[in-house]
Amino acid sequence: MLRRITLVVSVALVAAAASTARPALAQDQAFAREIQARARVFPQIGAGVSAIKRDSAGRYYILAAPANAIAIFSADGDRLGQIPNASSRGAKILFASDFDIDAEGRLFIADRGANAVKVFNADGTPVATVRVAAPLSVVALSNREFATAFLHSNQLVSIFDAQGTLARSFGDVPASSQSDDVLLSHGRLYGDGKGQIYFVFTDLPDPTIRRYDRFGFAAYEISLPASEFKPPAEARQWTTVTIGKAAPPLKPVIRALAVDPETQEVWAAIGDELLHFDKDGNRRAAYRTAMKEGARVEAAAILVEHDRILVADDPNGVFDFAYPEPRHAAPAAH
Repeated sequence: MLRRITLVVSVALVAAAASTARPALAQDQAFAREIQARARVFPQIGAGVSAIKRDSAGRYYILAAPANAIAIFSADGDRLGQIPNASSRGAKILFASDFDIDAEGRLFIADRGANAVKVFNADGTPVATVRVAAPLSVVALSNREFATAFLHSNQLVSIFDAQGTLARSFGDVPASSQSDDVLLSHGRLYGDGKGQIYFVFTDLPDPTIRRYDRFGFAAYEISLPASEFKPPAEARQWTTVTIGKAAPPLKPVIRALAVDPETQEVWAAIGDELLHFDKDGNRRAAYRTAMKEGARVEAAAILVEHDRILVADDPNGVFDFAYPEPRHAAPAAH
């Protein structure tokens, strides 16, 4: 049975959060402690960042506007090149909506402009092109499989094998979805590098995260009451929802999610609020992200590392935040 975690606020919760120095998710967002960026990184990258990844060699890969290439940087932040490149034998990216990297360094790029997921080796040589109608997001899995979410599907997640064949689909659209048109997006996928898939709903009344394994077992669902979030002065990361003929209200939407590779804990962003959950989906903390000058940082992409969190803001670029709390022990190996 799917374990559903609904986060609500009570006096006891606020008191407990205060006693453990972990800010609560609360009606008054003052409970979320502000953290300031230490610096802007990758200064060549500006507007339109939608994904940041790091491979096992420590190289960084960034997808930004105009979304026709993945920029590559060294561990020190120096620009190394891009994919596609001279080794790509004429392969092109028309409009990438997302990408991911598998354990062997291959890039899986959701090229929405070409209605395909395109696979490249780390050196840029093309491996495969899998025809997928309007792929929105992609997660690399083991055995050269990948998961994707795309427009023309009434299932949330579709898994393709190494030959590009649809292996399985899963994830029923909730009855409370505010769209009954399968041509519209229900949300976006994120991965943790270990085979877990996180589906972030964008068409439900409340911000919602559901975690699946690669075979479709749903471990938990996190539901965040929309009433707990107030739009910032510049609501760049909020969206509108039309319900019947009513005026479209603003509603909070999770625009970025990342999983800590050491602890499997989850970080998700709504506007300038960065929410921290443990590996079982329980809330740990909430933070407000800002630049040194005080301007808000609204995450469009997140990368969690050992001692820092990289947060990409559109249009202001990528910012380095110190990891805001003591590191938790990694789960014991079995």
